[in-house]
Amino acid sequence: MVCDSILLKIYDMSYNLLKGKKGIIFGALNDQSIAWKVAERAHEEGASIILSNTAVAMRMGTVDELAQRCNSIVIPADATNVADIENLIQKSMEHFGGKFDFILHSIGMSPNVRKGRTYDDLDYGNFLKTLDISALSFHKILQVCRKLDAINEWGSIVALSYIAAQRTLYGYNDMADAKSLLESIARSFGYIYGREKRIRINTISQSPTPTTAGSGVMGFGGLLDFSERMSPLGNATASECADYCVTLFSDLTKKVTMQNLFNDGGFSSMGMSQNAMEVYNRNLDDCKDCQ
Repeated sequence: MVCDSILLKIYDMSYNLLKGKKGIIFGALNDQSIAWKVAERAHEEGASIILSNTAVAMRMGTVDELAQRCNSIVIPADATNVADIENLIQKSMEHFGGKFDFILHSIGMSPNVRKGRTYDDLDYGNFLKTLDISALSFHKILQVCRKLDAINEWGSIVALSYIAAQRTLYGYNDMADAKSLLESIARSFGYIYGREKRIRINTISQSPTPTTAGSGVMGFGGLLDFSERMSPLGNATASECADYCVTLFSDLTKKVTMQNLFNDGGFSSMGMSQNAMEVYNRNLDDCKDCQ
């Protein structure tokens, strides 16, 4: 019993990596969300946080439960609306009593994906909404924060991306273009914010993760299985992504900026794995139309 108690304490022990730090986490919807896991880990590591999502998303999800768990408050904001962002940042600074230290941008949605429109038959109005929600919202948040001088020096801003920004993946659709733009914004704004305020901006290219948004991608189940077979370490989970985010919010990564960092079990460096090849060869034998 004594040994079990000691092991439990060790397992639950945090490193206090974010002790005294304050930040805003965008995009938590339910306990499947990466943003939800990041909020939990940031709280465990000593951070004070504010949660934000659209009013509609908040009604669909259970973010109030997360706020209670993390001793946090929730401030609704549409991240595509500059006035909403300004209100959020100003209220956050009032709540924190000044500037804060980190931001997580975990926002992404494609109306074309939701409606089953393929990349060669996009609705362009929906395409613009995809870019605005999934990428331009990041620029708007950064621009408002800079104008309001809201973030402390050596602060850290992280956005979640995906390897489809660099490689074509079937079914990821116009979200791939949005992620490419997201990563470009991180580099361009990372230079400005780094030069002026020593604030770092990075993106994390995460494994496919069965979140509410991710599961809507065409063929997601097959994509999840393929990347699991291809990755030497297997897919990174939402919780493992949260661990990575915490290190980027911490002072341990003060000179890491303008990077797209892969948290994908090695998938991004692979061409073909033995595991995936075995499945491919097996199915090829049974496929009459593959010759």
